[in-house]
Amino acid sequence: MFVRTAGERDLEAIRALLVETWHATYDTIYGAAKVTEITGEWHSLVRLKTRLVEPNSEFLVADDGEALAGVAFARSEIKAVKLHQLYVRPAMQGRGVGGMLLDEIEGCFPEADKITLEVEPANERAVAFYVAQGFVKTGTVNDCGRQGFGIAANVYERPIRWAE
Repeated sequence: MFVRTAGERDLEAIRALLVETWHATYDTIYGAAKVTEITGEWHSLVRLKTRLVEPNSEFLVADDGEALAGVAFARSEIKAVKLHQLYVRPAMQGRGVGGMLLDEIEGCFPEADKITLEVEPANERAVAFYVAQGFVKTGTVNDCGRQGFGIAANVYERPIRWAE
């Protein structure tokens, strides 16, 4: 397994990974129809393509040479990194892929001293992963993803490991 920068040729596989992961994670929380709506908007090929060229950001995939196992996207916000996406294909969870992606994201932003993210409180597996990675809850938001969407999330952060 290796982590590399995502390219245009990866977009369909990234979208498929995100749709699969979202349905596996969120169907029981939001219902399949709502998940389909969200993934249609948030993970469209057009939207994913803009991430390839977004300034002050990094878009990564974990690749085993045959299929993508995970994806991460983060953006620099001055001295902090905002992790917008870190998803691992359900069959690959618990194998260190998420940690590899998180480590690589941190290394992409040498000016940053902390990393922040938002996570759905009912996504217990993700919450446990981030807590195990040293993140602490620092607050909440009412509109995770986009203004007016109405999805609540907890905000977590931790210092960048090499900056401690």
